[in-house]
Amino acid sequence: MRKKIVAGNWKMNTLPAEGVELAKGVVAGRGEVCSCVNFIVCPPFTHLSEVAAALKGSDIELGAQNCAAEAKGAYTGEVAASMIAALGCKYVILGHSERRQYYGETSETLNKKMAQAYENSLTPIYCVGENLAEREAEKHFDVVKAQIEEVVYNLTAEQFKNLVIAYEPVWAIGTGKTATADQAQEIHAYIRKVLAAKFGAAAEECPILYGGSCKPSNAAEIFAKQDVDGGLIGGAALKAEDFLAIGKGFAK
Repeated sequence: MRKKIVAGNWKMNTLPAEGVELAKGVVAGRGEVCSCVNFIVCPPFTHLSEVAAALKGSDIELGAQNCAAEAKGAYTGEVAASMIAALGCKYVILGHSERRQYYGETSETLNKKMAQAYENSLTPIYCVGENLAEREAEKHFDVVKAQIEEVVYNLTAEQFKNLVIAYEPVWAIGTGKTATADQAQEIHAYIRKVLAAKFGAAAEECPILYGGSCKPSNAAEIFAKQDVDGGLIGGAALKAEDFLAIGKGFAK
């Protein structure tokens, strides 16, 4: 039975005090959602320590939105995996479409970041997905396959057991276009097939999250699909009520 996961990527939103209130709101409403759902919140770096304190005593896990490719040293402005682990993070988002698009992250960089995550006992939430031009050119399968083969295929079988994949249809985020539940299932099933080509039956245990404008109104339909194991939530994660409502999208 694969983990059911709802992870909130707060991106560059909220001030520390606001983040603490948001985290407290999620903790307060946690009991209304099936205990089978694993909640993760990923605040900005500046909030991690205070949000960790706000989550204490709950089963809601803490994640970071990124980590450095290097272990330590003269890398001004970077934050090492060891640093976020020391603050209580269990997860780290790597390869997000915004990091690839705006900051030029490549598979070479992401291989280094994945290594740092595993060295510090962090579970990577590794993001894959195609943009609008790639989808319209029907290259989405090729793009996603390459993103997996160039990074995930470099993991050991033991590391692979501690991995979450998040599929982002970049073309459906903020464009007015929407991915259907059937489209989500199609690409998730394909991702699992690509994983199985390398890791065999273990691919059946890897959670694959949907990251394309998932909200309370469409979560149940998307989560009902066989190969969709939850969501990597953006905007809707900034309201505790909406974030929790998405978790209620899982059938008990």
